[in-house]
Amino acid sequence: MRVIFSPRHRLHATETVTIHGEAYAETPPRAERLLAAAQAAGLGPVTEPADHGLGPILAVHPADYVAFLRDGYPAGLPFRHAGPLVMADTFHTRHARRRPRHPWSQQGYYSFDIQAPLLAGTWEAAYWSAQCALTAADAVRAGAASAYALCRPPGHHALADQAGGFCYLNNAALAARHLQAGAAAARVAILDVDYHHGNGTQEIFYTDPSVLYVSLHGDPDEEYPFWWGGADEQGAGAGQGYNLNLPLPKGTDDARYLAALDRALAAIAAFQPAWLVLSLGLDIGAGDPSALGGGFAVTAAGFGQIGQRIAGLGRPTVIVQEGGYRLETLGENAAAVLRAFTG
Repeated sequence: MRVIFSPRHRLHATETVTIHGEAYAETPPRAERLLAAAQAAGLGPVTEPADHGLGPILAVHPADYVAFLRDGYPAGLPFRHAGPLVMADTFHTRHARRRPRHPWSQQGYYSFDIQAPLLAGTWEAAYWSAQCALTAADAVRAGAASAYALCRPPGHHALADQAGGFCYLNNAALAARHLQAGAAAARVAILDVDYHHGNGTQEIFYTDPSVLYVSLHGDPDEEYPFWWGGADEQGAGAGQGYNLNLPLPKGTDDARYLAALDRALAAIAAFQPAWLVLSLGLDIGAGDPSALGGGFAVTAAGFGQIGQRIAGLGRPTVIVQEGGYRLETLGENAAAVLRAFTG
């Protein structure tokens, strides 16, 4: 299994960022731990991504949003608060009546929370994170059984035109659309095992019957991102029935998680996709600090079972890295799921 990794992720230098006095959880050491785990697991060669340009990104994200990500930091810098980041303090809500042109107002228009600030290197890091996903999709389209896009920053919270939850470009959505390039009717399934619901991925494909989105995640009544992820969200229009959410309660252990995963895998098998995109979130592991008031309790053995059961689908798979924030166990859990997936 090829591992696609870009050292440019370090340009999104969040190590010293604090938001409301709390340290930012999504930092460069995450990716370095994951890379070390992939190498220790002997997955395969580690290569840098090819540059696909903006074309595949614009197939998912509108041009004005992409321009904001590219230009928002220098444009907003003169108006920022103290510190190295540009972050909104006023948001475009459902009651907003205007869309101002002031550079600082754009932060609140193109973000849905304060967890996706812009730093000097954010755009370049996000751009190359997306290229990792696209390059992994290339490998799978060319006949590889699987490829691992070690993406940082992650992507599944990014809506088509809004950043949030540490995410700027939706890497899983980009991979899915890239797999379909030239074969728009080809079916792709996206399985999201991150602890937090992938609201961005869901919304991008909510009316699209060619992409099945399936997510296992913390119950949105008690966990971020709150406004998405209910079991009643099943798609709309032509996409009705092609969105499956499986929210789970706090404290979910290996047995309960694997039972829900079996249900998810049965739905994917029935869909008969040509390709699978796996949004691999490791924050379902016991003790992950990103959970509000306690999360899931999946063990390393559970991660091994997750990898083995997903591999059992027998579908060409693009693995896209999402969350996972407990550095002490991040590498162990990553190695467990990836090693089991490759058999």
